[in-house]
Amino acid sequence: MRAVEVVIRELAQSDVTVLLLAEAGAGKRTVARYIHESSVRSAEPFRFTACAGVTPQDLSGMLGNGTIFLEEIGDLSSGCQAGLLDLLPQLEANGNGSRHARLICGSARDLEAEVKAGRFREDLYYRVSGVCLRLPPLRQRKEDIPFLVSFFLAKYAQDFGRPAPVLSAATQKLFNEYSWPGNIRELEDAAKAIVVLGDESVAMGGLRAMLMKSDRSGNGEQVSLKQASRAASRQAEKELILRVLNRTRWNRRRAAQELQISYKALLYKLKQIGYGEFGTP
Repeated sequence: MRAVEVVIRELAQSDVTVLLLAEAGAGKRTVARYIHESSVRSAEPFRFTACAGVTPQDLSGMLGNGTIFLEEIGDLSSGCQAGLLDLLPQLEANGNGSRHARLICGSARDLEAEVKAGRFREDLYYRVSGVCLRLPPLRQRKEDIPFLVSFFLAKYAQDFGRPAPVLSAATQKLFNEYSWPGNIRELEDAAKAIVVLGDESVAMGGLRAMLMKSDRSGNGEQVSLKQASRAASRQAEKELILRVLNRTRWNRRRAAQELQISYKALLYKLKQIGYGEFGTP
């Protein structure tokens, strides 16, 4: 990443169009924003557009100053690709005497392969790839994991008004050994789950099962950490419900009041976890 950062600093000093190539979740938008904030345009707006579902009419709204980041440009429809090609000269000279907008694009796809397959215009590819910068996936920069984990734990601890947790050696080892197919975004979700649940052992109960399942598969199957976070949340919710029910001697109405949910919601949750027939009204 130090070598990448050197290139980023150089790119910030020019107006060349940049194409950022990286797997999903590897930080393309963060790098685009860093280029913007390190440039003479830093006081101007940084705008980003997710290209999936964009219409040709939406593209006209990109005119102006600052920096525009097109997220996953490979998702543009053929009509939008033609529209962007027509719009590029206006981006380069907006005609009102002020500096034109700087364009940065990102893609998780191999756009050269998309061009060969006829799914992406060759002329547009050459226009948006003035400089191609490849960002390494997290599994190739594992030395960054401890710093990223500390950053995200502190961030979400502040957001939720909780003390930043200190991870056990076992969890740190698991984080370092996992391949992180979802990259930094997946790591961030894991750190957030630990802070939100407030109990590392509960959070990692669901996460560990999902992570280990992915590593054992050995076939490149990607396991979403959102799924793991949901599994951990469900487990934590189940434990809390059962703990409150035990305290209220399985009086469901009192338990619903303590849990601050409706009686009907509690009945539904009890049915979900297999305790629908237990307790008194």
